[in-house]
Amino acid sequence: MADFSIRLDDAELQARLEACIDREDKIPRALEALGPVAGRRVVLLDAGRGLRGRQLEALGARVSALLGSSMTALPRGLADVVVSCWAGFEGGSAETERRISEAEVALRPGGRLLIVHDYGRDDVSRLRADEARERDQVAWSRRDGWFLVRDFKVRVLHCWWTFDSLEQAHDLLVPAFGPPGTEVAAGMHRPRLEYKVAVYHRTMGVPSESGSETVK
Repeated sequence: MADFSIRLDDAELQARLEACIDREDKIPRALEALGPVAGRRVVLLDAGRGLRGRQLEALGARVSALLGSSMTALPRGLADVVVSCWAGFEGGSAETERRISEAEVALRPGGRLLIVHDYGRDDVSRLRADEARERDQVAWSRRDGWFLVRDFKVRVLHCWWTFDSLEQAHDLLVPAFGPPGTEVAAGMHRPRLEYKVAVYHRTMGVPSESGSETVK
């Protein structure tokens, strides 16, 4: 799901939610900063409905959008940058090891692999109420976590879900998320929720020092 990490069954609620997420465009701006992507051949995995592809193209990227996350059909050295947004690459799985090997083949020497995940530890994670998922997210970003010990760095983006009013927030969060949405909406004092996003990034074929960065 390359557009957003949350998918709701109700299409109307999904559209309303998407209009609130990252209005500041911090996610695409981070991909440009970490790629860069402007003027580069960018492979976007699990390309969803096209939002991320359009954002990358607006930044000047030449985008090859894949419907899935397999890169086995791509020519060797095709890409300057491979971008995965909430589409697999979950640390510690055999599939992730395989996908990273595929990315190394698809990328030119020195190409960039950018992996976007939710960071957790924020207001939005309270809506999902998925403790196991958040434990994984916390573990991935630690200094001894799966990504950082494999030469990835992590940049943490302090994004927002921004609503036009507290009333709009309540009218969206309650039907979309049920009791957790009711609880979060009742505790809001301003019409936005903290949303942290992690971008794990690595130059393929070139060893790098792992570490973390935070962007507000």
